[in-house]
Amino acid sequence: MDAHLTPDALAVETAYLRAHPSFERPYGWAWLLALTSESTALAESGALGGGGTSDGASGAHRKSGALGGGAASGAHKESGALDGGGESGALTGSSVTRAESSAPFSVRRSAQQWRAALAPAADAVADLLLAWLPKATYPVRHGTHANSAFALGLVLDSARRAGQQRLVAPVAERIRAWYVPDHGAATRWEPSGQDFLSPLLCEADAVRRVLPQDEFADWLGVFLPELAEADGASFLPPPRVSDAADPQIGHLLGLCLSRAAALRGIAGALPDGDPRTATLTAAAEANLAAALPATTSGDFTTDHWLATFATLALGEAVAD
Repeated sequence: MDAHLTPDALAVETAYLRAHPSFERPYGWAWLLALTSESTALAESGALGGGGTSDGASGAHRKSGALGGGAASGAHKESGALDGGGESGALTGSSVTRAESSAPFSVRRSAQQWRAALAPAADAVADLLLAWLPKATYPVRHGTHANSAFALGLVLDSARRAGQQRLVAPVAERIRAWYVPDHGAATRWEPSGQDFLSPLLCEADAVRRVLPQDEFADWLGVFLPELAEADGASFLPPPRVSDAADPQIGHLLGLCLSRAAALRGIAGALPDGDPRTATLTAAAEANLAAALPATTSGDFTTDHWLATFATLALGEAVAD
């Protein structure tokens, strides 16, 4: 990290982004903001892993069972995300409680350097995103890199701590405009043969970030009505992966992991006692179990990217 996240290297990346304004749009943009956000958290708050709890989206993911220990405790359980354009703790990071034990000083010092080096690139991404959103008349709904809902959700989780608070309101507004009118989705539409994202779940996971809890619960019933009658065994079961070494078919392993993360986020945003929570949690556990062993397969085709999605699925989601 010290060798790659340097001011000189990031200056080249920043110049390339500005010269090629559609490059890595929106997937790579979102991950760059996430990297900046997590570098900031490490620099300011110590270790990102064990010991403490995190706020915002990842707090909402913490459910009982194999996926997360303890009751749901995220800000979404208490106040929703954005209500009518305002801000809440889920997106502004007003209740950060990171790990109690600090990272070694040398690690924090490195993270401070990474954050400083990444800042110009994060500024570039924010400028590009704000220029693109007014032109993006329609969302991209397919299950690979261009999916709009996944990227915008990740942007909301990262923006404030990445120093880009200016992104929160316009991104949340676009999520509401694109997705809140949707209704009558069906799980039989998924998956496609090379998906690593679920269009349905990415959308629901984005919307839960921008609606208050009760509104989200009602919206979810309209958007995905079959969920009310489903059970964990039948709701979005893991796909059959016929050849994990195939770079496109292997995407389906990532689909399992991204599903698990989204299912947990959606479950964590529902009111206590909502009967759909059990179905969502069971489906998340099934998808996680199906794909987690592949993250250490030894095959670069999947190893180089599955670990990122496994991190999200295991509850270490990026969150302000």
